[in-house]
Amino acid sequence: MSTTPSSPWLVTTPQDDRNSPSVSAGVEYHRVLAGEDRRILRGLLAIFLVAVGLVVFSLGTGALATLVDTRLGNDPQAYTPARHAASMIGLGLLLPWSMLLQRWLYGVPGASLHSVSSRFRFDLFGKALLVFGPAWLVVNTVAFFLPAEEVPWSQAELVAMFLLTILLTPLQTTGEEYGVRGLAFRVIGSWTRNARAGLVAGIVVTSVLFTLMHGSTDPYIITWYLTLFTCLAIITWRTGGLEIAVVLHAILNTSSFLAAILLRIDFGAALGDRSAGVGSPSQLLPALAVLIITVIICWWTRRTGPVLTPASGSRVSQHP
Repeated sequence: MSTTPSSPWLVTTPQDDRNSPSVSAGVEYHRVLAGEDRRILRGLLAIFLVAVGLVVFSLGTGALATLVDTRLGNDPQAYTPARHAASMIGLGLLLPWSMLLQRWLYGVPGASLHSVSSRFRFDLFGKALLVFGPAWLVVNTVAFFLPAEEVPWSQAELVAMFLLTILLTPLQTTGEEYGVRGLAFRVIGSWTRNARAGLVAGIVVTSVLFTLMHGSTDPYIITWYLTLFTCLAIITWRTGGLEIAVVLHAILNTSSFLAAILLRIDFGAALGDRSAGVGSPSQLLPALAVLIITVIICWWTRRTGPVLTPASGSRVSQHP
């Protein structure tokens, strides 16, 4: 079984027979790991190992950053370029780690985490960047009109932070997407007998867990996170891959970091304080924006439904 999309974003084209036989044909993204057995213990192990990887990679890169800062004589409590790079790289390593875990625990090729086509669909990525990118960028700059604590960055630090943000922040957000909207979403989505029940469970559990991981107690921030993560999971399911989620997450974080650099905002304080009272109603604007984007994508695919894994001899790709 394969999809025959009629939306302007999704069409079926021929391919050679390189599609892995370990990926079932005609299933939704979150059901690729589903089988006769629900394998709940294996799934819990997979999610646990994703979390372990996050902690170990972050601690390891953080230790290297501390060593670099010590050699340079930087304040160990300050948010330095070395710490910024360490944070980005540590989370970015979740990308290969999630692929490795899927292959090891489920025998499914890591490349299938990209999309139902077992490849990263750069055409869809580019189209989402052009269609949604500008408006999404503008919406996420609104919060920076609010007052914030400044720090005396040196010129060298500002240049380093700018370059590291441009180069590494997309890696960081992509790693998070592959770990959460990729592997964890699939694992939880495989635990039910029914595909729709698996979808609901995968969306709710991953969104709630990822929100809790951010450690906020502010109602505005919690609402924003839950809305964002829920919408990214729905978009991943509907489009059959992580490309649009990667675009939106990368634009969000990269623009936020660049705005912070421009305004000389204290990164450490901004990233570390998510307590009650820190958020504001302005964060409901990007929440509304990502809801609208999700509705648009669902409307574009209204005739076809979610994109499925292709049958042998065909693949799903995106064209104008």
